[in-house]
Amino acid sequence: MRLFWDIFYWLIPIWTFVMIPFSTFYYEADDGMLMAGTSVGAKPNSRLCEAIKYQIVVLIIVGLLFGLTFLFLNVTDIPVREYNGTIDGAEYQIDPIINQTNASDIPDFQSSQLNNMTTEDVRVMDFTVRNPELGSVQLQTSVSTFFAGLMAWLGWFFFALFGGVGLAAMPLDLILRFVNRPRHMDAVEFAEAELSIRERVNELVDIGELIKIDRDERANNGGRKKGFFSCSSRDERKEKREEKKTLLQFKQAVYLLEQDVEDFKNCSSNYQNYNPLIPYAALLFGVIAFVVSICWVLHIILYVVPKGANANPVTPFLNGYFMWFDRWFPLFGVLSVAIFTFYLMLCAVKGNFKFGLRFLFFTIHPMKVNGTYMSSFLFNTGLVLLCALPIVQFCVTAFDTYARNATVNQTFGTQIQYLRFFRYFWVNNVFVYILLAFSVLTAIYLGCKPRDTSSDSLELRDRLKSRRA
Repeated sequence: MRLFWDIFYWLIPIWTFVMIPFSTFYYEADDGMLMAGTSVGAKPNSRLCEAIKYQIVVLIIVGLLFGLTFLFLNVTDIPVREYNGTIDGAEYQIDPIINQTNASDIPDFQSSQLNNMTTEDVRVMDFTVRNPELGSVQLQTSVSTFFAGLMAWLGWFFFALFGGVGLAAMPLDLILRFVNRPRHMDAVEFAEAELSIRERVNELVDIGELIKIDRDERANNGGRKKGFFSCSSRDERKEKREEKKTLLQFKQAVYLLEQDVEDFKNCSSNYQNYNPLIPYAALLFGVIAFVVSICWVLHIILYVVPKGANANPVTPFLNGYFMWFDRWFPLFGVLSVAIFTFYLMLCAVKGNFKFGLRFLFFTIHPMKVNGTYMSSFLFNTGLVLLCALPIVQFCVTAFDTYARNATVNQTFGTQIQYLRFFRYFWVNNVFVYILLAFSVLTAIYLGCKPRDTSSDSLELRDRLKSRRA
C-alpha cells in the first residue's frame, strides 16, 4: 500500500507541472490564427518548439521551488508524550497461555484474554509520572512524502476557496435547475423571449466586433509586447486590466446567452425531444447535495474544529456513522467515505466555475457534454489534481477515528502534518477555517443573489466605443 501512495504522490506533480502545461502550450501555440498564416503553427514544428520552450521555463521554476523547499524544510517534528515509571513486580498474563507452534492455530487476540487488574497494576500506575510538556521526535521525510506535503499545501489555497464556494453553490444550482426548468410558452411569451434573445445577440455581436477591431489596431501598431523583465507604466497596466475585465465580461455574457438560448430551444423547437426527467433528477441530486453539504459543515464545526483546538470533539458525527455501517456491512462504510470525498472534488470544480462567473477574476472554463474546449478540459483536470491531495489530507483529519489504522493516516496524519513551516497551517486549522468561512459567506451571498446575471451589454459597448474614441 505504501508503494501505491508513493506512485500516486509522484503522478500528481508529473501531470500538474509537465503533461498539462505542455499540452496547454502546444494547443494554444497557434493563438487561433492558424488559417491566417501568422501564427506559430504556420511554421513546421514551431508549435512543438514553442511548447518545449515554455515547458522548460516551468520545469526550472518548479524544480527550484521543490529543491529549495526540500533542502530546508524536509524535517518533521512529531510530538510525543513521555511517561516515566517502573514495572518491577508487575505481570501481564494472557489467559489461556498459548503454547501453539503453528501460527495458524493461534486464536485472534481479544481483550477478554487479559486478566483483571490487580493491586500490582494499580501500583505501577501510581508510580508512573506523565510529563506535562510535549516532546518531539525529528525525522527526515522521504522525497515523495515531502513533495506530497508541498503539493497539499499549494493545493489548499485552491481547495479552501473553491471547495468552500462549491459546498454552498452545488445544491443551490441543482435545485434552481428544477425551478427554472423549461416550460411550454404561449405565443406572447414566445415572441417576447425571442425578441429579448435577438437583442442580446445583436449587442454581443457589436461588442465582439469592437473587441476584434481594438485588437487588430494594436497588432498593426506593433502591439505592446516587451521584454520579459520590462516594466510597464501605470497607464499601460491600467489599460491591460481594463482590457482583461472587458474580455471576461464579454465571455460571461456569451456563456449566459448560450445557456438561455438552449433553454429557449427546450421550451420551443426542442420541446418534444426534451427529457422531462432531467429537472427532477437535478432536484433529487440537489436535495442529496444539500444534505451532504450540511453534514460536512456540521462535521467541521462539531469534530474538526474542536479537535484542532486541542479540545474534545463534541461528537464523532460522520465517524460514528461510518463505524455503525462497518458493524453490519463494512462495504457501505467505505462507499460512504468515497461519496463524501468525491463530493468535495465536485465542489472544488463547481466553486471554481461559480467564483469565476460571478467575480470575473479569471476566465471561466465550463464543462459540457460534447461542448468542452480542450483548454477548459486541461484547466479543470489540473484543478482536480491540485485539489486531490488537500482533499485526501482533509478527509484523513476529518475521518481519523474511522480510518485510524489506514496507511495514508500515518503519512498525512503524522509525517506531513508536522512538517516544518507547513505544520502551522495544518495544526492550527488555518485552511479549515478559511474553507468554513467561504462556505458560510457563499451561502449568504447566493441566498441574496441566487441567479447568475451578465454585465450590462449596452454599458460594455459604450465603454468600448469611448475607449476607442
